[in-house]
Amino acid sequence: MSTPSLLGAARQGVRRAGSSRLWLDSRRHASSTARHLSAGERLSGRLQNVAVGTVLLTAAGALLYNVSKPVHLDGEAALGGPQPKRATKVTVRKDVPESSTGAQYGSKEDVQKAIEELRKAIPREGAVNTDPNVLQFYGSSDKSYHPTSPHSVVIHPHSTEEVVEVVNVARKYRVPIVPYSGATSLEGHFSGYPAGSICIDLSGMNKILAIHESDSDLVCQAGARWEDINTTLKEKGIPLFFPLDPGPGATIGGMIGTGCSGTNAVRYGTARGEWFLNVTVVLPNGKVIKTRRRARKSSAGIDTTKLFIGAEGTLGIVTEATLRLAPVIPSKVAMAQFRDVEHAVSAVQEILNTPAGPHIQCVELMDDHMMKAIADAGLVSETYPIHDTLFFKIQGDPAAIDSTARTVQDIVSKHSSINFKFAKTEDEAEELWESRKYALMSTIESEEDARCWTTDVCVPVSKLPELVYETKKDLKDSNLHSTIVGHVGDGNFHAFILFKKDDELKAVSDAVHRLVHRAIALDGTCTGEHGVGVGKREYLTEELGLDTVELMWTIKRAIDPLDIMNPGKLYPDMPKDGENKHQ
Repeated sequence: MSTPSLLGAARQGVRRAGSSRLWLDSRRHASSTARHLSAGERLSGRLQNVAVGTVLLTAAGALLYNVSKPVHLDGEAALGGPQPKRATKVTVRKDVPESSTGAQYGSKEDVQKAIEELRKAIPREGAVNTDPNVLQFYGSSDKSYHPTSPHSVVIHPHSTEEVVEVVNVARKYRVPIVPYSGATSLEGHFSGYPAGSICIDLSGMNKILAIHESDSDLVCQAGARWEDINTTLKEKGIPLFFPLDPGPGATIGGMIGTGCSGTNAVRYGTARGEWFLNVTVVLPNGKVIKTRRRARKSSAGIDTTKLFIGAEGTLGIVTEATLRLAPVIPSKVAMAQFRDVEHAVSAVQEILNTPAGPHIQCVELMDDHMMKAIADAGLVSETYPIHDTLFFKIQGDPAAIDSTARTVQDIVSKHSSINFKFAKTEDEAEELWESRKYALMSTIESEEDARCWTTDVCVPVSKLPELVYETKKDLKDSNLHSTIVGHVGDGNFHAFILFKKDDELKAVSDAVHRLVHRAIALDGTCTGEHGVGVGKREYLTEELGLDTVELMWTIKRAIDPLDIMNPGKLYPDMPKDGENKHQ
């Protein structure tokens, strides 16, 4: 069996054996016995069911590693974790945005010369891969429906020095470079460039280089995954963790590039806070910089670390970072249900503005459609009534947790909550949080053969009820099935829009377009945490203003005058001469 065929078989195997129905019956009719298994019994069932899929996927991974050193499995969760079923992607579109600078890139002959020079510069077996299936794999994602294009070559560096070699060759032959690591991005960030591109896969640069427990920080390579970092700290008995928690499989380099956040943002903020003390970057000119020292704070000059947070690989390649860590604090889970989103959001606003606010680690909104999808999908051990629902994680010592839980219960009751539940034990907390954990998978599993377009926007918290109401009405009027999950403490929400046929894709795309304009009109943003990539670049001028976009381009041109760093992403097209720049 060929390498791509084995990979496909392995993926299907792990999805059948280790999919989101891992510990329940594989059909829709889960037995009542299965629904009341203990946490230990459910874990045992998961491990048994995933064994076959894990073996297949491990075999495929081993073969792929020998061929390409390695091919990263498109950002999927760790082996053995539940996976959402993914139907075949729609036909690849060729209208990939090209450079807005008019940059002249190398010819096909130049690209081939670059590949040969890279083979000499990094002679390690498997470091340079030109297998057509691998190039297609790295240039697209089954998690997004934006334009894609295969790369010309995939490089697997192991060090900053090897990244420098790649950048120098790319600059010499003027071949675009596209960074890649966890492949969890949803907005086309790692699509190839039509004229030819070098994909630089940093997932093999995944080492933790130093842990400074007494300073509460850690130095790692850009390919390290945030879950692996926290697992390592836990295994070493170090009571610290890295609190930024985007999707499973996300790596530090990608998290920096997209300015990520996650469910913990209401308590710990985003990547644009002080969680990255410094970064090591290979610039387009081949120079290596470290943006600052390891001190916890500094007022020495411009904060160049922030220059690369949210830059999406367009200014340089991040190869290392120093992460600030936080103490691990015990937490418990609570749930409150409401008749509408407005009452739920009002309750959250009041809770966060009380002395109990700092003890709220997460506060997640799941709309009634999401709660129905969870009930229909049968992935969790207990389902709840179909209402707009808030899930809280409350952190602190036992006294603080109890006090905060009472405050939360009092306030949600004041705001007409119709159901409240507080998990008093670890098992109860795990069971209650399952609904939030499997939201996306439940959405996909709730309809046979469904595909899912995932998008996010963010607005001031007070505007969230209006945005949710208008969006749900729009999607209903468009005959589109959807669910919503929101980081309600930040005003950030994700819409999961389902479709089955390719001819439904335009309706989904149009609905996303209207959602984004709606959010911006409410003084919000086109993306709270997914980043811009290809999918959201058209909205930046409306959101930021033309002069701000011009400043972004000024920085881009100063650092990357040849526009070889991930061209066609992030930056909107500037008006051409003669066009009204201030329409």
